[in-house]
Amino acid sequence: MPDTSGRARQQEQQQDSWSWAQKIFQSIGIFLLVQFAMNQFMGNKQNNNSAAKVPGANDPIPAFGDRPSSADPEGPYNPIPQSIAPMWPQDTLLDISMYISTSLAMPSLKSLPRDSLIFEERNFRLGNWTDSREISKTIIVPKEVQNNQTLWGHFYVAQSGTPLDPTAAGYNVAAAYHFFRPITQHLPRKKLRKTRNLLTANNQSELEIEEESESRGTVYANHYHPNFTLSLIPDSGVQKYPQVHPAIRQQITLESTGARDQSGQNGWYYPILFWNTFWQLRDHTMELNETVKTLPLHIDLNHQANWKFSLIASMDMGMKETARKAAAGEATTGGDGSEFEEIKRILLDSNPILLMTTGVVTVFHTVFEMLAFKNDVSHWRKKKDNVGTSVRTILANVIMQGIIFLYLMDNNENTSWMILFGQGMGIAIEAWKITKAVNIRIRQAPPGSLIPYTIQFEDKHALSESEKKTQEYDQIAFKYLYIIAVPLLLAYAAYSLVYETHKSWYSFIITTLVGSVYAYGFLMMVPSLYINYRLKSVAHMPARAMTYKFLNTFIDDLFAFTIKMPTLHRLATLRDDVIFFVYLYQSWRYKVDYTRVNEFGQGGEEEEVEEKKASKPLVAAADGDAKVNQGLEDAKQADANATARMQDAAARKRK
Repeated sequence: MPDTSGRARQQEQQQDSWSWAQKIFQSIGIFLLVQFAMNQFMGNKQNNNSAAKVPGANDPIPAFGDRPSSADPEGPYNPIPQSIAPMWPQDTLLDISMYISTSLAMPSLKSLPRDSLIFEERNFRLGNWTDSREISKTIIVPKEVQNNQTLWGHFYVAQSGTPLDPTAAGYNVAAAYHFFRPITQHLPRKKLRKTRNLLTANNQSELEIEEESESRGTVYANHYHPNFTLSLIPDSGVQKYPQVHPAIRQQITLESTGARDQSGQNGWYYPILFWNTFWQLRDHTMELNETVKTLPLHIDLNHQANWKFSLIASMDMGMKETARKAAAGEATTGGDGSEFEEIKRILLDSNPILLMTTGVVTVFHTVFEMLAFKNDVSHWRKKKDNVGTSVRTILANVIMQGIIFLYLMDNNENTSWMILFGQGMGIAIEAWKITKAVNIRIRQAPPGSLIPYTIQFEDKHALSESEKKTQEYDQIAFKYLYIIAVPLLLAYAAYSLVYETHKSWYSFIITTLVGSVYAYGFLMMVPSLYINYRLKSVAHMPARAMTYKFLNTFIDDLFAFTIKMPTLHRLATLRDDVIFFVYLYQSWRYKVDYTRVNEFGQGGEEEEVEEKKASKPLVAAADGDAKVNQGLEDAKQADANATARMQDAAARKRK
């Protein structure tokens, strides 16, 4: 038997994929808004000239080499510079070295072990956008890092030909600097969904282990990602330091002596070397422990535009802060960070053409979904009878969608609230359809019943002959449907209970039911097709709504052959197409003239025309006033003639 629980999870993932695709375009809008508001994040950036005019200073900030030699400021010395300018000019040749260590305090570089040196790049030209380097190396994991200590990367940057080592003789802070960044990061351990076979004897011990692990709360562990990007930002220019976004400020290394210009308010900063971890996906990281002896490391050394650096740095800090708060149980306004993580995954893993196609098709999918919803509600709002309506199918849809909703709630750690909201709206619409078809009444139960009251479905009016036939055919269709569906459900439940694992008996019941819904749910359309066949008509069907729904089915088919998934699940996506083709055949076989009133009294265009005529305002004729006056004159003349005849008759009678 196919793995239907896996199929259920895949179906959920497929629903989530539509949600993520829609979020991509929302996030693109967010990106553009962030870029538009970049001045708020960074402050006003000025030209990267050797001297730049700074508000608050009488003169532009001079080049660092032209700084005042004596402390004779025009104003008080400010320990926090108000504006900062680049120290080194464009086209400066740089030497860049990287070492790894578990300590923040570094000794002489000569005393470090040889394997601590990761790379040593010479003559890297600042501002040469075509200059890029790639470094790949295998590093030995220190014992401290295996025991959850942070591994640091120490970066030494100097103008070519000057010493890199701060402890070396002749080291010049005006021509060299040093900073460090974490290579490993402490992240919450992934929560494993603990399941067990409900029929095995060691259930109790497994349950105790699960409860014990849950009581420990969030556990952090050392994680590592092998790919990094190291980018120089040559066009960062003069910045208003107090107004710079914190994410950008932490990437800036100020001139180490605290030098100021003549005003005492402005200073300088070394070239920004951005340690970019934005594109590191959480799922691509590995947890470090005592079994990890070596790790691969790949670094891309290049240049990056300032606007892109500012955008990535600020977003990266925001996402990490959101994830940190979510892991600590604090309230967050933007989810738990998994939404942006999924967006990054799609942007990284998807072919650009496929991604653009996904975007266009997603827009169509959303439009068709809205049109189907609108036409379905409109059809049921105007529906006046129950001809061709399978009330049992509607009730079954409510139950099945309720089961799916409970399943999504049972797996809420992997379910978007957007999916839950859409599922809840679907249940509400199907329940509303029931109230349009029948009256729902709570009646007293017959004597001897275990429950005092029962829910009954009563007809809204005396049924016509066609409606009685619809009920009869609906009952026949469901009788055969039960004969097929119930054995399949029981067989799958037995298979799942024996061979699969579950969190609890409740989870087993919900998973089994939702697996059956995903696997055999398309059978719920069969009664409607059977009723169409027996009535020899499709006039009662919401044609437009069904067309939009089936167009979305074909879109799902398109992605079934472009997204990686098992073959059985790929074939399962084609099942709704069978129903659609049968419906198309019935529409061709039982043609409907929508410009005439059909056999069920539903009027199409004629009803619309009559409604338009009835609501059309009265318009007077162009010569209406003249005709009214002439009519009044004729009436007066007729009255005069009648009066004269009456007087003549009275005179003759007297004679």
